[in-house]
Amino acid sequence: MEMPGKTSLRYTGRSRMTKTQSPKTLFALAFGALGVVYGDIGTSPLYTVRQIFFGLGGVKPTGPNIIGAISTVLWVLTLVVTIKYVIFVLRAEYEQEGGLFALLGHLRNITAPGVAAVSVLLILGAGLLIGDGVITPAISVLSAVEGVGVLAPSLMGYIVPVTLLILVSLFAIQYRGTAAIGRVFGVVMVSWFLMIALLGLRQIAAAPGILAAANPWHALIFLWRMGPLGTMFVLGAVVLAVTGGEALFADLGHFGVGPIRLSWLVLVYPALLLNYLGQGAYLLRGLPVVNDNVFYSLVPAGLLVPAILIATAATVIASQALISGTFSLIAQGIVQNLTPNFRIVHTSYHNRGHIYVPMANWALLIGCVLLVLGFHSSTNLGSAYGFAVTGVMFATSVAMILVSRYVWRWNWLGTLAVFGLFAVLDLVFLISNSLKFVEGGYVPLSIGLTLFAVMLTWNWGRRSIGKSYADFIQSRTFTWLIDLKRRVRAAGGTLTDEMGRMVEINRAIVFLRRSPYQSPDEGVSVAARLFIKRTGSVPKCMIFLQLEVQKTPELEDETRYSVFDLGSDIFAVNARYGFMEDLDVRELLKDLRERDLLPYDVSRCTIHAAEEDIIIDAGAPWLTRARGLFFKYLSQLAIPTFRYFGLGGDTNVSVVLIPIHVTAEGVNVVRLFDNDLAI
Repeated sequence: MEMPGKTSLRYTGRSRMTKTQSPKTLFALAFGALGVVYGDIGTSPLYTVRQIFFGLGGVKPTGPNIIGAISTVLWVLTLVVTIKYVIFVLRAEYEQEGGLFALLGHLRNITAPGVAAVSVLLILGAGLLIGDGVITPAISVLSAVEGVGVLAPSLMGYIVPVTLLILVSLFAIQYRGTAAIGRVFGVVMVSWFLMIALLGLRQIAAAPGILAAANPWHALIFLWRMGPLGTMFVLGAVVLAVTGGEALFADLGHFGVGPIRLSWLVLVYPALLLNYLGQGAYLLRGLPVVNDNVFYSLVPAGLLVPAILIATAATVIASQALISGTFSLIAQGIVQNLTPNFRIVHTSYHNRGHIYVPMANWALLIGCVLLVLGFHSSTNLGSAYGFAVTGVMFATSVAMILVSRYVWRWNWLGTLAVFGLFAVLDLVFLISNSLKFVEGGYVPLSIGLTLFAVMLTWNWGRRSIGKSYADFIQSRTFTWLIDLKRRVRAAGGTLTDEMGRMVEINRAIVFLRRSPYQSPDEGVSVAARLFIKRTGSVPKCMIFLQLEVQKTPELEDETRYSVFDLGSDIFAVNARYGFMEDLDVRELLKDLRERDLLPYDVSRCTIHAAEEDIIIDAGAPWLTRARGLFFKYLSQLAIPTFRYFGLGGDTNVSVVLIPIHVTAEGVNVVRLFDNDLAI
C-alpha cells in the first residue's frame, strides 16, 4: 500500500548554472560602456551652459560670472559623479546588479529604524527615473537638431518635425533590440568625446584665463554673489551637467565596476571638463553666440555639418540608453512585485539585459512626442529637466547612509561625513529644481508620482494576495491530497461519507504553480482545490507544473526538468527554460512523455491556469475601495498567465477564476470550503 506523503524523484537535472563571463578584456568592456552608460551625461554640454546663461539660470555673461559658473559646473561634476558615484556608490552592487532596486535589495536585509521609509523613497525614485526616461530622448535629440539653426537660421522651422521623425524612427526599431547596433555605439561615442575635448582645447588655448575655474573658491564666491534665490536658479541649471550620472550605477550589472570607472576617468570625465572650460573660454572672449547656442558656436563653420551629425548620433545613443534602462527597470520591478507582469521580449542571445517591453516602448514614444510638441525647444524643455534626476540622486544618497552603516559596517561619523553631506547637497539641488515646477518640472513629477502609485498599489495587492494564498493553501498539503486519492481509490473510485461524495474521473489535468515543488508538506494550489470543490472529483492523473526562466539563453536537456512522483498518479514537475527559449507547455508535456518521465500521454490533457477575479466590498472604506479598483485595473493590463506560457490558442486550457475579496479586514481568498470533503 502506498504511504501518503512518500515522494520518489523520477528524474532531476543537475543544474550547471553559473554567471556567464564575457571573454572581453577590461578595455573592451570599458569601450562598450562608452556606448551605453555615458550617452546621457556625455551629451549634457549641448544644453547645460546654454541653460545657465540664456535659459532658466539667467546669469549675465560677465568675466567673473563666467569663471564662477564654469567652476560650479566642474566641481558639481567632480563631487556628484566622480566622488559619489564612481568612488563610493559603485561598490553597492547587489547580486551583481546596480540601480535603485539593487539598493532596495540591500535594505530588505537590514533591520533598522527608517528602512521602510527609505524603501518607499527608492520606489518613488524609480518612478522619477522612468519620468526622466521620457524627457531625455526629447531634450537630447532636440538639442542636437537645433544645430541646423546655427547652420542656417532659415531652417529653424524644420527642427521640431525632424526631431519627431528621429524619435518615431528610434522607438519603431526598438523591437529589433540594441545588440545589432550596439557595436557602433562605442565608436560614435569615442568620436563624440574626442570632438568635444578638441573643441574645448581650441578655445582654452585662445583664452587660458578660464583655467581659473579649476579653483573651487570661484564657484563659492559666484554663488554667494548670486544670493539665495539666484543660487537656486543657477543650481537648477547646473544640475543638467550631471543628468545621466545615475546610469553609472544602473548599468553596473552589464559591465562591472572596473570598466565603468576606467572609461569615466580616462576619457569621459576629461572630455567633459575640457568642453565646459572651452565653452567658458568662448564666452570670455566675447564672441557672438548664435541663437544662444554656446556649444555649436564653438564649432568652426566648415565642421558644423559633421558636428551636427555626430551630436545627433550621440543623442540618439543617449536616448537609446535611457529607453533600455527604462525597460530594465520595469523588468526588475516585475521580479520584485512592483509592476504588473508586462510582456517582455529578449532581443539578444548573449545579453539577458537586452530586452524590449512593447507597452513601455509606445508609452515612452507618446510621452516624448507630446513633450516636443509642447515645449518646442531644448531651452524650454530644460525647465522640465533635472527635477527627476535630483530626486533619484537624493534617494540614492539617503539609501547609501543605511547601506554604508549596516552593510559595509562604517561608523556613524564616516557614514554621515560622506553620504550625509551628499544627501544635503542633493537636497539643495532638489529644492533648487523645485523652482522649475511651473515651467515644466510638473512633468517628471507627475509621471513619477503616477508610477509611484502604480508600484505601491501593485506591491500591496500582490503581497496581500500572496499572504492570503499562503494562509489558505497551507491548510491542505500534498500529503492530504495523496491520502484523499488513496481513499477514493480504496473505495472503488467513489468515496462517500458524512462530509460529501467524491469520485475519481479518468482525466489528466495539469495545474500551473508559481513556486517550484520541494516537499509533500507544501500546500496544494488554489486552482486544484477549486477544481476538487466545484466538480466533486479528483482527476486520475494530476500534474503540478512550475516553470522558471533562467539567466542563460538556453539550457541543455539534462538541466531542464525535475520530475517528482508523489504517488497515486500525482506528479510535480519543475521545468527550467533559458531566457531566449519560447515557453510552450504543450511541447513540454510531449517532451516529458517521450522521455518516459510521465507514465501517461498527457500531450492533450486539460491545463488549468489561474486568474484572479478582484471583488471590491461595497462596505469597505473609500480609500480601500479606490486602491482595490486601481489594483484591479492594473491586473487587467498584465499579460494573462496562460498567454505567458504559450497557451494563447489552446482550446484545452481552462482559466480558473479565483475570487479575491478586498474588504475592510484586508485581501482574502473567498472561502468556499467550509463543511466539505475537500476542505
